[in-house]
Amino acid sequence: MTVDGSPPGSSPDRLSMDESLGEIVSHLTTDLGTLTRQELALAKAELRAEAKKAGKGAGMLGGAAFAGWMVALFLSLTVMWALDEAMDLIWAALIVAVIWAIVAAVLAMVGRKELQQVSPKPDQTVESLKEDAKWLKTQKS
Repeated sequence: MTVDGSPPGSSPDRLSMDESLGEIVSHLTTDLGTLTRQELALAKAELRAEAKKAGKGAGMLGGAAFAGWMVALFLSLTVMWALDEAMDLIWAALIVAVIWAIVAAVLAMVGRKELQQVSPKPDQTVESLKEDAKWLKTQKS
């Protein structure tokens, strides 16, 4: 023990360095918490935007399906009556059904392609987290 009661090798300068280290750790913890909250907010915003795009695409497909169904119904009746003049009504109905099956297949492929363009992964957040990890590694060094 030294005269002032502190352990050998310690000095008032050492104590202030410990306080500075504590403050640094405190600031780092606070900054890390803030960074985490910001990253979560970014991820939420990205996912919300993608969900909105998906909802809009699904709504458009639903509306198109209903409108297409109404058009198909009335056009089918019109074409069947027109073809009934040239052939039996059963054959006319079958021809109309095959045409609408082809239309339905095309619409399904286009709608599926639209929904596949939706990205469920928050790309900006992933990139930002990678940058944060690099920054944190440089702080540890």
